[in-house]
Amino acid sequence: MVTLVTRLCRVPGTAAGPLRLLRAGSARPAAALAVPPHGAPGPPLGLGWEAGSGRRPLSFSAAGLVSSAPGPLQPYLRLMRLDKPIGTWLLYLPCTWSIGLAAEPGCFPDWYMLSLFGTGAVLMRGAGCTINDMWDRDYDKKVLRTANRPIAVGDISTFQSFVFLGGQLSLALCVLLCLNYYSIALGAASLSLVITYPLMKRITYWPQLVLGLTFNWGALLGWSAIKGSCDWSVCLPLYFSGVMWTLIYDTIYAHQDKKDDMVIGVKSTALRFNENTKQWLSGFSVAMLVGLSVAGINCDQTFLYYTAVATISAHLAHQIYTLDIHKPEDCWKKFTSNRTVGLLLFIGIVTGNLRKRKNPKEINAINPDI
Repeated sequence: MVTLVTRLCRVPGTAAGPLRLLRAGSARPAAALAVPPHGAPGPPLGLGWEAGSGRRPLSFSAAGLVSSAPGPLQPYLRLMRLDKPIGTWLLYLPCTWSIGLAAEPGCFPDWYMLSLFGTGAVLMRGAGCTINDMWDRDYDKKVLRTANRPIAVGDISTFQSFVFLGGQLSLALCVLLCLNYYSIALGAASLSLVITYPLMKRITYWPQLVLGLTFNWGALLGWSAIKGSCDWSVCLPLYFSGVMWTLIYDTIYAHQDKKDDMVIGVKSTALRFNENTKQWLSGFSVAMLVGLSVAGINCDQTFLYYTAVATISAHLAHQIYTLDIHKPEDCWKKFTSNRTVGLLLFIGIVTGNLRKRKNPKEINAINPDI
């Protein structure tokens, strides 16, 4: 399961605009001290000191936990984006769909595989963000929302980031080696996408498509990890749906940065679609729902699965209808709401599978008297 998120790793909530950010006499960018605009996400609980107490307040938010870590460790945790787990969720959820669909009729998905893929998602999302920041360190310095990334600001050197990347990839390889040979080969096959995605925004207005191809590899890998190989009649429609889903949420995400992107020469579907974004997103949504329906039909899913698909269609319709592509804070809100989309589908897959009748041959094998 070698997948990557890179554009999902930007800091939410600040206004766009090309900037020269270093303050006079300071090695820190002004972005690190900026106050978010009205309506943008503020600093998470646990990031500041309690007034007059001399200690940090206890916080169980991801950002609060990272800020409570030892000082030398914090830049590496921020480089992995552990303080912003939405990217890990969006990487992990297609894996859960595939694992859930591959479960035996009437059974829950394999909890060990769900845990293993969850670990892999954390590691590979961190590795992807590290690769992205290494490629984009010069761009990041010119954009307010990314100027306080650890590499851009100088908290982590290029050499240190290489070493850290090697450690993450080594641990991710250990996770991959826990799978069958087919899945190991399948996971390794995505390496070219993993490495080249960060370069796509320099040469094409469709980097979100490449991200989707990379980011949803788990939709193939989860099934093969359970079954030993892919059933393409199920896996391909599921993978296609995941790619369409990524085009939806990452186009919304890209609208946060379009002003900066135009100035520094970065391309995206947000710039390609511009004022026609909602029409494109609607088309991607229809394609996603068709793919999910085909995948469900080909693995004999029950009505609870299709109920979840219908709920997702309503969620996407509301998301697109109410989207304001000119407000970065609204784009961030809509982007993060896609975790709900992924969870709804996973719940529909699990409950739908539990409604299936167990295979009679399996029942007879357990109780030959039947």
